[in-house]
Amino acid sequence: MKLKKFLASILSLAMVLSLAACGGDSGEDAASGDGADGGEQSITLGFAQVGSESEWRTANTDNIKASAEEAGITLQFSDAQQKQENQIKAIRSFIASDVDVISFCPIVETGWDTVLQEAKDAGIPVVLVDRGVTADPSLYVTHIFADALKEGGNAFNWIDEYMTSEGKTPRAGGDQFQVAILEGTVGSSVAADRLQGFLDAMDASENSAKYNVLCSQTGEYTRAKGMEVMESFLKSDGDKIDILFSCNGDMALGAIQAIEAAGLKPGEDIVIVSIDAAKGEFNAMIEGKMNCAVEHTPNFGPTLMETAKKIVAGEEVPATIELEEGIYPADIAEQELPNRTY
Repeated sequence: MKLKKFLASILSLAMVLSLAACGGDSGEDAASGDGADGGEQSITLGFAQVGSESEWRTANTDNIKASAEEAGITLQFSDAQQKQENQIKAIRSFIASDVDVISFCPIVETGWDTVLQEAKDAGIPVVLVDRGVTADPSLYVTHIFADALKEGGNAFNWIDEYMTSEGKTPRAGGDQFQVAILEGTVGSSVAADRLQGFLDAMDASENSAKYNVLCSQTGEYTRAKGMEVMESFLKSDGDKIDILFSCNGDMALGAIQAIEAAGLKPGEDIVIVSIDAAKGEFNAMIEGKMNCAVEHTPNFGPTLMETAKKIVAGEEVPATIELEEGIYPADIAEQELPNRTY
């Protein structure tokens, strides 16, 4: 009997140890999600992009896709083709799919309250990228951005210093440089801020009386529209325009075509400064057709993926996250071009 009891005890102990071992494996798998990423939870991110209207936007899309893959985040991606209604549909699709985080670059500032409230009601956090909205800030977690007001200010301040240092004089005579402006998409927060930053810096300059905005119109952030609007500017004021400020690179490149077609030398007859600092602008500067590009980085991807992981992990993130940027005049364009990632 004692032997039987001893054997029964050994068997019971073996069963307990076996169950404990199974339970330990199960707990480890649960903690690591798919068990292959060192303990991080699997994350699905829904991203609604503006479209593919420019060189910059294509680079932005490529960066977000590559960053998601590198971070091990599953990406549901939608191209809104420049239509707000398409972005709203995409966000609702992400909600229906029960993604972990929703992110988008708003085409315009207004009209988001309803769909953002739907995301909040579904318990899905939202991250704004690049452009902002006028909705209640409690409807989204954070806004990852580059300071468009600062970009516009940097563009004017560079122009002001350049016109002075180069001893430039107005083409049409008189005391004022005549400025043409290609604005961005109407209703876009970034477009509005770039323009406002430029005008604010002009007003604040000790040389403000030397500048006059002669013509200003949206080029819709596209090369074709930038060319079309610049053609119109040149037909009415071609002999007066001293400076072109373009709120993005693609419009500037379109404008350069129009300036050349009018028999003028871009970068010489008309000083050209744009915002984006994409490779196309660097090539134009190297060719002497543009004078300066103010950076608006498309590389939001790494910061977006890091932020998404923190949110899903329950960590606090700041209400705004600003990216660092630079200013690139033509005299360093050839040196800097190999370092450009877009």
